Amino acid sequence: MVAIDQPSHHMTLEHARLTSSDKSERPQRVRILILLAVLCGMVAMPIVFNAAFYRILREPFVLWHSALAFSLVMTIMLSSGLAAELFGLPAMTLSWMATLVFGLTIASGMMFTYSFIEADRLHPLLRRALPWCAAWAIASSLLHAAFPFVARPVQSSIYTAAFTPVIAIFIWSMIDALRRGSRAAKFQAIGYAPMILVGLIRLVTGIFPSFQSNDAMPLFYLGCAWEVLFTTMGVADRFMAIRHQRDRARTEAELLERLAETDTLTGLFNRRAIETHFDLYRSEGFDTLAILDLDHFKRINDTCGHGVGDRVLRAAAQALRHDRNMRAFRIGGEEFVLLLRGDDAEARAEQARRGISAIVAHAVPGLAGPVTASMGVTRFSMNDAADDAFTAPYERADKLLYEAKLAGRNRTKTDIGNKRSPDKATPCLFNAESPFHGQGQLARH
Repeated sequence: MVAIDQPSHHMTLEHARLTSSDKSERPQRVRILILLAVLCGMVAMPIVFNAAFYRILREPFVLWHSALAFSLVMTIMLSSGLAAELFGLPAMTLSWMATLVFGLTIASGMMFTYSFIEADRLHPLLRRALPWCAAWAIASSLLHAAFPFVARPVQSSIYTAAFTPVIAIFIWSMIDALRRGSRAAKFQAIGYAPMILVGLIRLVTGIFPSFQSNDAMPLFYLGCAWEVLFTTMGVADRFMAIRHQRDRARTEAELLERLAETDTLTGLFNRRAIETHFDLYRSEGFDTLAILDLDHFKRINDTCGHGVGDRVLRAAAQALRHDRNMRAFRIGGEEFVLLLRGDDAEARAEQARRGISAIVAHAVPGLAGPVTASMGVTRFSMNDAADDAFTAPYERADKLLYEAKLAGRNRTKTDIGNKRSPDKATPCLFNAESPFHGQGQLARH
């Protein structure tokens, strides 16, 4: 004779069975438990994948999907008898644990949906309702697990009915997200379909006394594997989509930053670029700074027009195109800055300055005379204070440039290689005559 003490649900009576305690007499049961253990392993696999995903992309839906997978594993173990076989837990312990885990499953599913559906693919009211559904599921399960016999004749039915609005809001959310074109909702709707069917079967048969209660466990086990398959695919798809969006946003930000640091006329970097990255250039070994200014450039604009002047600036920039040991910047107007490194930095700066005349003459034919440039060159120390690391050498080179202008233009002044003051630096031997000599007209062919 068997007496069942204080059943909290009529399903307990309907599904109660007497079995032998000798496992050798239950080979079929053991095989089923082994298959269920394999299923638990399959359902738990997303937790491993999510750990790898979360290291790269720290999105909350990855954590909620892990919580959902964990709760499904626990549900399978508690409802199938695996927990009783492995740990020998008492029936009442298994009962309240199953109740709590069921609430955790519903809550994690709601929160996964809340964080998984794209921001603009779900109505704001429905999105705000999902966390409340999760809280309601946890609270209902806690109360039912803590006080299983308060209203024993009807409590289990009330507890089951309490999840009706939760399921309704979830289905409504899926329909709304699919209607709005959510890609994530497609994976979730397909993955959750068997589980929703299980929930509806349990809800209907648990509320109405005329129906024999049905826990739909075979469908539930199938639904667990199905849910894990499709939601994991959805997580991977969403992961790739978010990563693509972030990569694109990062690329656009880098492009905008590059545009902000680039002179639109010449394509060279501008003053912002050199001031922002000067410490980086110093760390890369650039230790020579040159300021270069086109001679009598205002005459070109005044007599030949700004269009010709722009062509001259673009041609001058071609002569200053940077290589691995030289970086060129347009500071403003007709003034350029060169950063160089290496033992021959000064010679290469001078070579670039000389090349301006030939390149401009080729690119802008018809000018009345050659376009020349004056330059000041200095070397700075790697140990200079960071706050004036750029300002100090720039001011020294600017003074040297000014001296080159006063000395007749078309020459270089430098303080490299000697310890004399910049005003005693020896100019390079170039013609100091003004390149336009007051004409500034296009030559007639």
